[in-house]
Amino acid sequence: MNSLFGVYECSADAKGRVMLPIAFKKQLTKELKDGFVLKRSIFSKSLELYPLGTWNEMVREVNKLNKFVKKNVEFIRMFNYGVVPVDLDASGRILISKDMMSFSKISKDIVMAAAGDRIEIWDKKSYERFINSSTADFEKLAEDVMGAIVPSNN
Repeated sequence: MNSLFGVYECSADAKGRVMLPIAFKKQLTKELKDGFVLKRSIFSKSLELYPLGTWNEMVREVNKLNKFVKKNVEFIRMFNYGVVPVDLDASGRILISKDMMSFSKISKDIVMAAAGDRIEIWDKKSYERFINSSTADFEKLAEDVMGAIVPSNN
């Protein structure tokens, strides 16, 4: 799968159903039939939507951890906490459960933001706060993370 791109504002209905933006559907044409996995983010109060194939690749790596090391077992347990399979319904929507909505503080207004191989799902106000608070640090972060990488001449 290629890297996803785009940030889209959406709305959740009273039951927690959210329409997957058409731009993401186009980028995920091959993955739509296999379904997705929805999980809590590790580093923020947001959710992550993985195409099933991408999720399976990641789980293969996690499953390589030695299960006789306590911190590994605890990590695996927390990593998998609340993970649910999701499919698009006939209208092209995913269902976000009440506990996932509560964890991420999502109400009605949502942002779906591409994050490489997955889609982050945020409460709109939380996303805007995060982006606005992180903007000032992005220059330093970009230098720290990408500064030592020498571009290839492809």
